[in-house]
Amino acid sequence: MDKQQEYVLRAIEERDIRFIRLWFTDVLGQLKSVAIAPAEVEGAFEEGIGFDGSAIEGLTRVFESDMLLSPDPSTFQMLPWREEVNSVARMFCDVLTPDGEPARTDPRAVLERQLARVADAGFTCYVHPEIEFYLVDRDSDGRIIPTDHAGYFDHVPGGTAHEFRRHAILMLEQMGISVEFSHHEGGPGQNEIDLRFADALSMADNIMTFRAVVQEVALQEGCEATFMPKPFVGQPGSGMHTHFSLYEGDHNAFHDPAGQYQLSATGRAFVAGLLHHATEICAVTNQHVNSYKRLWGGDEAPSYVCWGHNNRSALVRVPMHKPGKAQSARVEFRGIDSSANPYLAFA
Repeated sequence: MDKQQEYVLRAIEERDIRFIRLWFTDVLGQLKSVAIAPAEVEGAFEEGIGFDGSAIEGLTRVFESDMLLSPDPSTFQMLPWREEVNSVARMFCDVLTPDGEPARTDPRAVLERQLARVADAGFTCYVHPEIEFYLVDRDSDGRIIPTDHAGYFDHVPGGTAHEFRRHAILMLEQMGISVEFSHHEGGPGQNEIDLRFADALSMADNIMTFRAVVQEVALQEGCEATFMPKPFVGQPGSGMHTHFSLYEGDHNAFHDPAGQYQLSATGRAFVAGLLHHATEICAVTNQHVNSYKRLWGGDEAPSYVCWGHNNRSALVRVPMHKPGKAQSARVEFRGIDSSANPYLAFA
């Protein structure tokens, strides 16, 4: 047993944790979980927890349904929206076959395999997502309506969004997720919270946690949160504009002070790949019918396969908020929905 596993077992005992939720995702990015008792955690580390893989969307077929959940102890965190007495913690899991091999269809394993290829090429991938979503109420007929009628960067005295964002960010930080900034977005009831950059696997885990936190806090504030890409006709859609950068050690491989927009040959090749494969990528990053209502709905949505610098309607953008700062060189891909499976989208 490694030191991280020992830490988890010790923390469970010292903090009187009564339930440990094992988290994983299906192919659509829907969070799945099973709760186990503290006495079962050591066995879960050693042997995994068995479950019916054929009951999970996109995971396996019915005649090969026996699968195992193997918890990743480095993802152990308390769930701050649960009471401190009889408290609850969670760990993300890798899905394994009965012989202990990673399941080929586990979205987290797909990203892990791709990041191994990236590492073999000498790179580390970092991402920084801007996650948009709507806060909504329901009318007497059960239809969703925005919680406010504010716009981009509007300050709404006494509005639901201020208290919501404050509450959500404090909860995210309790779970070790750093937030860069937050604000009201362009649509009525629309908000954006940007997470501080991290390696791609950690960020995918953070996004799954982010969605759970946002939905829990919304319920506590008496409303609902929706990550639907285009919930309202005539209003901006919700995307997850994601900034990517590749590092070689401590060097940002996307930065070249002599290059156009200070973008290196590696950065330009990355942009070319995104443009060349844009239609295939969209099958993963924009998986719903509603996704295409956003992409073709205007309001800075990327309707065409193109790249740009200051143009925020381009599919791929090269931002330059801080010219000359090597660490800030990055490529922004604006096509991803905030409802996408982050593991498959980043892969």
